[in-house]
Amino acid sequence: MLIIHAHLQVIPVQEEAFLEAVKSLVAASRAEEGNRGYSLLKSTEQEYHYTMVEKWKDADAVAAHNASDHFQSFVKQAPSFFSAAMELEVFTGEPVKP
Repeated sequence: MLIIHAHLQVIPVQEEAFLEAVKSLVAASRAEEGNRGYSLLKSTEQEYHYTMVEKWKDADAVAAHNASDHFQSFVKQAPSFFSAAMELEVFTGEPVKP
């Protein structure tokens, strides 16, 4: 499994537009075959900072997501939302069963 943390610093006056645009991205991404989880988290420590936590079956699932219409549409809008470049962290992992 691949886990991606996309750190996003939103322009304050664009926060509402960002949250509206991200709704369809999250819903469509969760419906993708290789998706294991897709959640937007808001920081309680840093204003206007969000982290998209993505879980994917494998690298092929990530590639399909990155090529998807819904992701590409969001990418085209993204520069108007963010005050800094997106920071990505990518991890590999497997679920641990107690």
